Amino acid sequence: KDAIVVSFMNNQKQQKPTLTGQRFKTRKRDEKERFDPTQFQESIVQGLNQTGTDLEAVAKFLDASGAKLDYRRYAETLFDILVAGGMLAPGGTLSDDMTRTEFCLFTAQEDLETMQAYAQVFNKLIRRYKYLEKGFEEEIKKLLLFLKGFTESERNKLAMLTGILLANGNISASILNSLYNENLVKEGVSAAFAVKLFKSWINEKDINSVAASLRKVGMDNRLMELFPANKRSCEHFSKYFTDAGLKELSDFARNQQSIGARKELQKELQEQMSRGDPQKEIIAFTKEEMKKANLSEQAMISIIWSSLMGCVEWNKKEELVTEQAIKHLKQYSLLLKAFTSQGLSELSLLLKIQEYCYDNIHFMNSFQKIAVLLYKADVLSEEAILKWYSDAHLSKGRSVFLEQMKKFVEWLKNAEEESESDEEETD
Repeated sequence: KDAIVVSFMNNQKQQKPTLTGQRFKTRKRDEKERFDPTQFQESIVQGLNQTGTDLEAVAKFLDASGAKLDYRRYAETLFDILVAGGMLAPGGTLSDDMTRTEFCLFTAQEDLETMQAYAQVFNKLIRRYKYLEKGFEEEIKKLLLFLKGFTESERNKLAMLTGILLANGNISASILNSLYNENLVKEGVSAAFAVKLFKSWINEKDINSVAASLRKVGMDNRLMELFPANKRSCEHFSKYFTDAGLKELSDFARNQQSIGARKELQKELQEQMSRGDPQKEIIAFTKEEMKKANLSEQAMISIIWSSLMGCVEWNKKEELVTEQAIKHLKQYSLLLKAFTSQGLSELSLLLKIQEYCYDNIHFMNSFQKIAVLLYKADVLSEEAILKWYSDAHLSKGRSVFLEQMKKFVEWLKNAEEESESDEEETD
């Protein structure tokens, strides 16, 4: 038995498996193609040299070439050529060892009409090849970072084109992030570029459309960052852009800064109230901030009301919330009184109360009780209440609130008539 086992083992050792020479072909699509834009660039440059300044022909050439050339792989190369005539090295200079064309955005005429025609070329190309959308936006971001490497004329053309593309919705306003680059800001490149960009953008649309696009990407409060820290003031921004013929933009930025300042003030007041800071301290702080921000008393009383109502966790039960509100507002009647020295301020407060009670359903039945409380606390005068009742109220919940106030207003009118008749008797 042992001899048989040893013989079997020896045979096993001798019969080693051998590899045959058979090969499996790698399918072409599985091969990792080397990134080599040279041939691609030559094809695009050749086509652009043939079409020349005829942008209709350029658009047709680009449309047809997408079927033969790898736009997806060489998107950056394609956009570099269309804008600068050749591939761009880091910093914005043209690569020396590459073929280039004289027919591109940077060599075109520096006027709005030509830039609009170029915008159409890009628009048609991206509509035809949707996958280029993201690459195109990345290209614009990159070009903005390279601004120092371009001539003033090249920057102007790019700014006009970018404004038109933003107006057409071809790119998102988030590309403006590139303009906040420290070096571009420090040397004044960002602000000068922004002037041309916003001019062409507003020319295509209007300031409201521009504002909406900026808000969508959170850029509406960042325009001051186009300037270095030592020049980042509303006054400097306003003068710079107004002098450049963009008063609409400077007004918008001023308004945004004012809104931002009001939000910050409201937040600070809310925190002070939540902490239970003494009312006298809150009044002193508010008066100082009001002066600093150049706010009217009407604007200030609106901020105070929002802060007062925002610093409390309100009861969800309608029958309990009114009692809670009365107690809370009674506590802060001194603060409210300090900022209602004018009739317009009283009306502003009444309108804010009406709006709040309408927007917060649990407060719908609280309006009259709040108004009466503030009348008794000398915050609201009978003149303001009567004016509000007769013709100065909002349409929001109008019938409900007027009905609530009806008896109190009648009482005020009767009291006023009695007072007048007493005066006549005295005379």
